[in-house]
Amino acid sequence: MTPILLLGKDGQVGWQLQRSLAPLGSVTAAGRGECDLADPDRLRELLRALRPKIIVNAAAYTAVDRAESEPELALRINAQAPGVLAEEAKALGSLLVHFSTDYVFDGRKATPYVEADATNPLSAYGRSKLAGEQAIAAAGCRALIFRTSWVFGARGNNFVKTILRLARDGRALRIVDDQVGAPTPAAMISSVTGLVLAALRRGDALADGAHLYHLAAANPVSWCGFARAIVEDAARTPGFSGLPAPESIAAITTADYPLPAPRPTNSRLDCTRLEADFGLEMPDWRPYLNRMLQLLALKSANGY
Repeated sequence: MTPILLLGKDGQVGWQLQRSLAPLGSVTAAGRGECDLADPDRLRELLRALRPKIIVNAAAYTAVDRAESEPELALRINAQAPGVLAEEAKALGSLLVHFSTDYVFDGRKATPYVEADATNPLSAYGRSKLAGEQAIAAAGCRALIFRTSWVFGARGNNFVKTILRLARDGRALRIVDDQVGAPTPAAMISSVTGLVLAALRRGDALADGAHLYHLAAANPVSWCGFARAIVEDAARTPGFSGLPAPESIAAITTADYPLPAPRPTNSRLDCTRLEADFGLEMPDWRPYLNRMLQLLALKSANGY
């Protein structure tokens, strides 16, 4: 069986990837305890011991605001570590799969971003992720880089869980309405990654170099629109109660809610290239939200 190394097994996407990668080979899943991306020597040691044919990097420094005060650590994990992975993948003749972000753009474009658009990250986090893309490209290994946006899922911390917690606490919700993007389920990212790898296994080998794709759900929405959808769908899900009406969530501007790290106002990603190359169609995020809410309600009912 094809040896596969998955890094970031405990994150939102990494947790889902353990399921999606299982039919494709023999998966070794590592978390921070097994391999800290801030330690390049340990990273090289692990790769040379396992000699995987596919390396999937779902690990990252994702504390967007904290990165403004820890830019060196963000660069070490999001840029230098992917560079090490790419160098080792090149030496092993392996395929590297890496996940990037909409934060590589400044959000000033009026239409969805395509892969060829100029990058201009506004934050330390965005700069570190762009540097990771560039390090992979410079190494010349076979690589798939998936840029995604606004990730959510039942595991880990994310916007959906934050909104549910605040709503249950009776907090007045004021949510930014002038930033638009596509909430993208971790389960969808995982499934698409598995489908792409399966397609590559059936077809021709991927050419050398980094192949960049946008991977995001259909039907973009503002953060405020997303928050309203969360409480609306939760109110219809058995197990949730005492939630505010969606229309009670106040729409505010980015200027009304300043944060240490600037966010792009337009995070929409055009996924046409991915859909065309692999015969896929990006699904709507809302059914995934409904399934997530059902799972959270079930876990709560069973005391998990």
